[in-house]
Amino acid sequence: METNNIEMITRMVIQAMEKAKPDEGGFMVPIGVSARHIHLTQEHVEALFGPGYQLTKKKDLMGGQFASNETVTIVGLKLRAIENVRILGPVRKVSQVEVSATDAIRLGMKVPVRESGNVAGSAPIAVVGPKGAIYLKEGCIVAMRHIHMSPEDAEAAGVKDGDIVSVRADNERGTIFNHVKIRVDKSFTLEMHIDTDEANAAQISTGNTVTIIR
Repeated sequence: METNNIEMITRMVIQAMEKAKPDEGGFMVPIGVSARHIHLTQEHVEALFGPGYQLTKKKDLMGGQFASNETVTIVGLKLRAIENVRILGPVRKVSQVEVSATDAIRLGMKVPVRESGNVAGSAPIAVVGPKGAIYLKEGCIVAMRHIHMSPEDAEAAGVKDGDIVSVRADNERGTIFNHVKIRVDKSFTLEMHIDTDEANAAQISTGNTVTIIR
């Protein structure tokens, strides 16, 4: 009888321990909610702010990027505008505007979901600054959700640059995000970027965490 009791208790303990284990392959990632913003070439910075103008730093971001003090107004095809859109530096080789799907509706535009940098055939948009304006025939996108990782983080998570994964938010909404692209670089800090629409729908804020699922 005593032996049977010990065996029963042992089984109960093992079952409890199994339930307490995290999901195999689970890897926790902090969230960064990305608001609408714009990247500009130096040529376009000068067109908007004047000859020789240089962006000024407001806040450092990962990978050598920074939020600048400068903002612009973006204007859609139906002359609907959104003001105070933050410019991120440093300057790039190609200008790009990143908005949410709700922003696109507000602008009266159809904007494709794209990985950052892939602007070929994307939506046109006008940008207005204090000293001038520019028109981009293409360059406005809704950014594909993605996770920034260092090589060490990627190894720990068992993923590589370019992989597409799903992640789970274990909160009241219980949201699963599919089609999340892994981006690996030694300059990156571990963080998943989603836009304001995605964050609001899933009740997620910057600093919350999600788990990569297999």
